[in-house]
Amino acid sequence: MPQLTTREKLIQAGHEIFYREGFLAVGLDRLLNEVGCSKQTFYNHFESKDDLIVAVIDEHHRWWSSELRERIQRFAGTDPRAQMRAMFDVLQEILNDPEYRGCIYINAAVEFPQPHHPAHQSAKKAKADGVAMLEELAQRAGAADPTSLAHELDMIMEGALISHQVAPERDVCTTARRLAETIMEKYLPAVV
Repeated sequence: MPQLTTREKLIQAGHEIFYREGFLAVGLDRLLNEVGCSKQTFYNHFESKDDLIVAVIDEHHRWWSSELRERIQRFAGTDPRAQMRAMFDVLQEILNDPEYRGCIYINAAVEFPQPHHPAHQSAKKAKADGVAMLEELAQRAGAADPTSLAHELDMIMEGALISHQVAPERDVCTTARRLAETIMEKYLPAVV
């Protein structure tokens, strides 16, 4: 396995600590102690803590985009209709993971609510890419209105993520899956 660069170590440590404890709760000094690097070395790689936060969100997005597609295919193969349903299998997997601390993009958008903040923008782009993936699946599945189906499924999943974060004892996946089935029936051609 190749040796991580200092920049990669900072992003990896930032991801672990920020995700576990929050972007704003963790100071730069603590992060640098975790990695074992000086402020000068940090500033050779990043202009600011905010710059590191954006790099963490962007790296998570690169990883999660690939990971999500792999998990969906593992559950559903290549059929787009089955893949849309499999999104809720993946959702259940995520929510049942003991390391789950909420959606990193939602967490970033909440901690940086100003729409112009780079971390907010990065989270917004990642979320938009998720909707685009749903829209592409909906289109391949023959949806009457792929854009509306994608936005409605996304809204259901976002609601499930947030509801679970607030009340983890609730079975949000069963409710989300039931709602999604109703929505998909509305947009997708009948199976004969």
